[in-house]
Amino acid sequence: MIDTAGPRAWLIRHGQSESNAGLPTDGPGAAPLTARGRAEAERVAAAFAGPPGLIVSSPFVRARETARPTRERFPDVPYEEWPVQEFTFLGALHGPGTTNVQRRPHAAAYWERSDPAYAAGGDGETFREVVARARDLLARLSRRPDGLTAVFTHGLFMRALMWSLTTGVTEPDAAEMRAFARFQRVCTVPNGAVLELRGSGGGPEDLRMLAGSFTHLPAALPAGTAYEDVNPAK
Repeated sequence: MIDTAGPRAWLIRHGQSESNAGLPTDGPGAAPLTARGRAEAERVAAAFAGPPGLIVSSPFVRARETARPTRERFPDVPYEEWPVQEFTFLGALHGPGTTNVQRRPHAAAYWERSDPAYAAGGDGETFREVVARARDLLARLSRRPDGLTAVFTHGLFMRALMWSLTTGVTEPDAAEMRAFARFQRVCTVPNGAVLELRGSGGGPEDLRMLAGSFTHLPAALPAGTAYEDVNPAK
């Protein structure tokens, strides 16, 4: 039997964005949802059996838009924005009006470099920084009271959190970054998918992952492609 006491969290990947659909975007945080993404957001809102204790969103447009139907369903639930935005490793290389396909060579070069302290484009987030943000989220969630926190976030960030929690790595070296690159290639997080975390108040290492779910999403709303999942503009 699964223990339902203690803090719980749903980590929810945003619905399909215009970048996921292959359209040009004007920066890593600017892409809005597509019609399919808005339908996925509605499905997520309907999946809650009752109100969460707190609704959290990344500051990026696509996460905020995904959270909107849940906020509208539960208007009395507090809402906050936390630093759970996507891993924006390309920095200035994510130019205005560019598509996934145009950014693909830069993304491939970044992962091939395998330098966890490297800031691509001069201002990109480093791999060590995104792991630190993932650990920060785990710490925040471990301090939450009993009950559910709904966190609207992003696919690559979710995988960084899963990887750090399962491996215990907090300050990755080059070999560990290469290991994460392999992990994120085989660990798909569909748009609108939910990963549940549960703990008993014992700190970040006490949190446990429950298998993710996207059964609330109909077959007519298929998951994104593997490349969309590793692109910084998801």
